Amino acid sequence: MIRKTFGTLAVAALVLSTSCKKENASEKIDPSNVEKAMAESAATGKLPVVKFDKVEHDFGTIAEGDKVETEFKITNEGEADLIIINAQGSCGCTVPVWPKEPIKPGDSAPLKVSFDSNGKPGQQQKTVTLTTNSKEGSEKVTIKANVTPKAGGATPAAH
Repeated sequence: MIRKTFGTLAVAALVLSTSCKKENASEKIDPSNVEKAMAESAATGKLPVVKFDKVEHDFGTIAEGDKVETEFKITNEGEADLIIINAQGSCGCTVPVWPKEPIKPGDSAPLKVSFDSNGKPGQQQKTVTLTTNSKEGSEKVTIKANVTPKAGGATPAAH
């Protein structure tokens, strides 16, 4: 049990220390919430379980330069508070906005994901990875789009 708790804390420390310089993840979460949830999980053996309303969203065909957004609903089907420590897009064009407060068992919260198609012609597939205090430690959702290039633009290529 102590080993699992130490491992989770190590992962959280790694994520916080390597987060994007533009946005400091440690400023977005309350460390006391993480410590409290981890202590409760360690003591009871109860963990949060992440469930999404969908794990993939296809924007269809969009024009290069469009900025589009979708929302994934996150539900905690576990027995302990779910804490999303960090959310990271696979590319700078994919920006997640995630709940900073713990999600109580049975409750839901939105994960908003925006995609900026500027300079991204062709078929696109991007992921957002959530670092959580669940048993798995991370969860992924995917967005897709077929980006029509601007007139006179480059030949489409997957990025």
